[in-house]
Amino acid sequence: MGTLRIRHFLYNTFLIEDDNVKIAIDPGLNLWLFGLGSLIPKPDWSGVTHILVTHGDPDHYWYADRMAEATGAPLICGTSLVREIDGETRLLGPRSRGVQYPTRLERVCPLDVGETVEVDGITVEGLKTVHGPLVVKALGLKLLDKKPGPGERIGLGAIGFKVTIGSRVLVNLGDTLLQQEWKGLRPEVLMIPIGGQRTGNTMNVEEALEAVRIISPKRAIPVHYNCGFLWTRKLIGADPLVFQSGAERMGIECSIMSSGEELTV
Repeated sequence: MGTLRIRHFLYNTFLIEDDNVKIAIDPGLNLWLFGLGSLIPKPDWSGVTHILVTHGDPDHYWYADRMAEATGAPLICGTSLVREIDGETRLLGPRSRGVQYPTRLERVCPLDVGETVEVDGITVEGLKTVHGPLVVKALGLKLLDKKPGPGERIGLGAIGFKVTIGSRVLVNLGDTLLQQEWKGLRPEVLMIPIGGQRTGNTMNVEEALEAVRIISPKRAIPVHYNCGFLWTRKLIGADPLVFQSGAERMGIECSIMSSGEELTV
């Protein structure tokens, strides 16, 4: 087996690479007011061979089209992010208001749950994910109260990915609530959200540990917690050490990764 290098950039943003591929997952926007910009630094866009997008929220999708245009990499995403309009394949506008589909790209691979696509040396299977409602309060004010559904952008296109690179299998679940359909996936690496305790848009620590139990990965990486939103430094709070302790009690390795940190597996 070849070596995989995994870099994490807050939220659910990753670069995964070996000698042949460089996969960007959720190239989104840092939503913290004092760190606005691409979660993946633009110098690191060079050499990207594949772009995977779990859903259309800004912290997962904002720079996907720009990265695709800069690199020529195919974009793999859920079918709800794509529309056929006047004989053209168009994408949900990453920076558009509401649900609009003005964006054109040369290489787009829409993927539904249970479908598999082989693209430029990797295989990607779509996994069921369900984005929860998002309620954000700060300073006594309700800043957001959104529920996924018709005409709503929150969580649009939600899908997880089982990615096979040679003999290596990784799973990224994006933002999701617990789903029993994940039972027995058994990837080498699982990237899983844990920060839904207060906002409800994803699993919390306890639910993520139940997901780890039924998925049975070799290694888990907790994501989408203690992230910035506007002036709030750590909105979706969670204690990764509690998650790590629970995973290790099940005999599963756990890697807590800070922004920009690289893990070799």
